[in-house]
Amino acid sequence: MTDSEDDDTPQLSSHTLAALQEFYAEQKQHADPGGDDKYNIGIIEENWQLSQFWYSQETALRLAQEVIAAAGEGGRIACVSAPSVYQKLRELHREDFSIYIFEYDKRFAMYGEEFIFYDYNNPLDLPEKIAAHSFDIVIADPPYLSEECLRKTSETIKYLTKGKILLCTGAIMEEQAAQLLDVRMCKFIPEHTRNLANEFRCYVNYDSGLD
Repeated sequence: MTDSEDDDTPQLSSHTLAALQEFYAEQKQHADPGGDDKYNIGIIEENWQLSQFWYSQETALRLAQEVIAAAGEGGRIACVSAPSVYQKLRELHREDFSIYIFEYDKRFAMYGEEFIFYDYNNPLDLPEKIAAHSFDIVIADPPYLSEECLRKTSETIKYLTKGKILLCTGAIMEEQAAQLLDVRMCKFIPEHTRNLANEFRCYVNYDSGLD
């Protein structure tokens, strides 16, 4: 190639090249986040078609601290359709706890053996390694505000828990929650990263720090 032909080759400006490199770096991080970043709330974007709405950082932290206290030292915690609480728990580096995430969205399979595929339509279709009544506390946030969804999720909750339940769902579900799980509404009001039309509340069946 002659010098004149080389001069005709299109060249990216340093600014454009830097922008491209940053874009590809972001894409790689989303595809394969590593280290502590993979537990950041929002690293997996909400999918509204799956009725996904992540908790605010403050709410996720408060709920994570609550389940740690309720589970006790070395406890087992089940996060049912509550991935942002799972992420916050792992972000806190609490390796002294056993934590599982029960979730329909297979993007969360990035968390390896702690991910359990879960479809509330088949509430007891769980792997053999998940024994009945093997979790010190179950925190659950059913994806839909319907009696059917809460009823089926309740089957899962009652199968998993040794006793303690922390349910997060709409205020309109208070009566059904009490009937199905014998839980009562807490004073603490959970918040999401986006403002939702329906008021959300927490419900427990034990003496909780959320009151």
